[in-house]
Amino acid sequence: MSGPRNAQDRLRRLLVMLPWLMEVGQVPLADVARRYGMTESQVQKDLELVAMCGLPPFVDEMIDVFVDDGIVFVGIPRLFTRPLRLTAPEAFSLLASGRAAMELPGADPGGPLGRGLDKLAAALGEAGVATLPADTSRSDDTAGVVVDLARPALTDDLAEAAASGDELSIAYYSPARDEVNDRTIVPRHVFVESGNWYVLADDGRSGERRTFRIDRIESAAPTGRAMAVDETVAAPERFFVDADVPRALIQLAPDAQWVIEEYPTDEVRPLEAPVGWLEVRLPVSSDRWLAKLLIRLGASVRVVEPDDAGAAARVLVERVLANYGQT
Repeated sequence: MSGPRNAQDRLRRLLVMLPWLMEVGQVPLADVARRYGMTESQVQKDLELVAMCGLPPFVDEMIDVFVDDGIVFVGIPRLFTRPLRLTAPEAFSLLASGRAAMELPGADPGGPLGRGLDKLAAALGEAGVATLPADTSRSDDTAGVVVDLARPALTDDLAEAAASGDELSIAYYSPARDEVNDRTIVPRHVFVESGNWYVLADDGRSGERRTFRIDRIESAAPTGRAMAVDETVAAPERFFVDADVPRALIQLAPDAQWVIEEYPTDEVRPLEAPVGWLEVRLPVSSDRWLAKLLIRLGASVRVVEPDDAGAAARVLVERVLANYGQT
């Protein structure tokens, strides 16, 4: 493929490429370019964009992909390890885009994307949404795909608890740790954002008010305790992050304080010294994400927590320099 490519063409190509890359894990860059009729430079540029993609608010659900010494490495995001939950319009749109992408060079009807589209079509059919005929020669197993035509089951219960101030004991799936934890919350506000339902709640574990995705709450039961109802609470106006995403505590010089505009933060406070610096607690998607941020900020950042973040950034710098023969 030569010449300029528009965003739609690049997106369709990635829709075909990424499922295959996630299945193989790692593969030479030259093989990827050959399979999809692209230059190595085009593949690398597209994958650099993918590394910045994920689910809103783009911190706890990122795609881990990078190219190192001519080899493409792709990790499976945590969001792909749990059952896929979509609204009917989202599912139909994804199916249409996926089927268009299957016409591109390198697409394999029997590969991960093709199999996923078959499951999606079958799930839509079961939900009463008409789709184009699927290939009946392949399995119609729809395990792992759920089309949601309504709100998550616990949405009404959480809204009622927010109205009454009731404390709840919940079992909550944490994508950051890939485990289910028991915790207590006092729901304050239920809202929807980017197709997902959330509850803003006082979190008994952290002692702070945090946001929980309702489809990750596996069970909820009253504890018998009730708190004062907060009549003025509303949905977050800017960024918000799932409650169990790990946090870091960093200090920012004035020229690095764009970070608090670009990324979600839990807390920002001015420091007495150095003058003009801020101390910021913010969620981090992974050690790699934090290391890249520290490298980008350079001398304009100091790390308070976690203790090993600075060392991880130094290792990443050494690895990059080694690839360019500068060590």
